[in-house]
Amino acid sequence: MDLLALTGELVDIASESFEEQELVEFLAQRLGDMEHLECTRVGDNLVARTSLGRRSRVVLGGHTDTVPANGNAAARIDGDTLWGVGSADMKGGLAVMLALAEAHREPPVDLTFVFYAREEVAARHSGLGELVDTRPDLLAGDVAVLGEPTGAAVEAGCQGSVRVRVHLRGERAHTARAWMGRNAIHRLGSLLTELDAYEPRQPEIQGCHFHEAMQAVAVDGGVAGNVVPDEVTLDVAHRFAPDRSTDEATEHLNELLSAHLDEADRVEVTDVAAAAMPALDHPFVAGILERSGSPARAKLGWTDVARFAEIGIPAINFGPGDPTLAHTREEHLVRASIETAHAVLDGAIRSGF
Repeated sequence: MDLLALTGELVDIASESFEEQELVEFLAQRLGDMEHLECTRVGDNLVARTSLGRRSRVVLGGHTDTVPANGNAAARIDGDTLWGVGSADMKGGLAVMLALAEAHREPPVDLTFVFYAREEVAARHSGLGELVDTRPDLLAGDVAVLGEPTGAAVEAGCQGSVRVRVHLRGERAHTARAWMGRNAIHRLGSLLTELDAYEPRQPEIQGCHFHEAMQAVAVDGGVAGNVVPDEVTLDVAHRFAPDRSTDEATEHLNELLSAHLDEADRVEVTDVAAAAMPALDHPFVAGILERSGSPARAKLGWTDVARFAEIGIPAINFGPGDPTLAHTREEHLVRASIETAHAVLDGAIRSGF
């Protein structure tokens, strides 16, 4: 199977978030023709499973949506390079999943292929989250591999995220008599200084180097050009390593903020996503690591490995494509990357665990 050409075929089926239906129909028809698979569709999510009674089950997952195209909607193959939106993130991974589904009719482990919608938008829309809530039985397994672009190297675990909105109060006054008021925007000064000087933890977990972050990401305030503002809001994002729970990360963030708050101020938690520990001690993952020939590295962002971890399934990120190209106009996929990712997973499945 020409994996690069198959990826190009998938790229040419537009599947921006919330518009994945045509691609899901394509996948359903292709997988439905494979008699060794049981296919179940839940909304715009598609799950294909073997039922061979093996003692272990491997779950391979990937999202079907892409970000909006940016002059790169059509696939273009130039030699051994495929250009186009979603080529790396993550239709190359979907092509690998299709090839593995077709090839492994009687593998030593049972296999589940999960094609889920709406990963590139807010977490509340996630198709994988929909499956967790409504059909967790379809996700059951012993280990999971998410085909996110990693350059065919293992990216282990993922960092969690806590986002808050800080509301600081002041008192309005005319700017000609500014001393009669209290400028809420000026109150941000000390907090922004502390955030700028913040030294993030960099723990090493199972040999993977994580790097936390604490950043101001948005600010809003002001009334008029002649009014001392009486309120300002600041959005703060905290990325935390998987040796901390969401409660511990939230507490750490609140401790930092508390020195800058008055009684009338408040902090609103706007988003929380759990981290996931690396799963490098799992034998199936060890087989992938050995075949890849590359050391595992920490996933510094958040991915759906955390959703699997929350339901008790250890998971890793492993797929073709350069993650730094995702969401860019220059997004592309090279043949060597997709063929390496396929060969590594194919060998791991054939060996079982």
